[in-house]
Amino acid sequence: MLLRLACLTVTNAVAELRVLPMSDRDKHVEILVLRYQITVLERQLGPSRVRFAAEDRL
Repeated sequence: MLLRLACLTVTNAVAELRVLPMSDRDKHVEILVLRYQITVLERQLGPSRVRFAAEDRL
């Protein structure tokens, strides 16, 4: 669990460094694309709901 948290922390830090030079418009487009991807994946699952863990929201 602690190793997983450390990996998520490093991954999020690297992702944050990638986002810094982006403009607001680019960030909004990326958010829209990610929301669309989640919608498509939820549609493929059918009636079952996606369950996010606490680590996913970190």
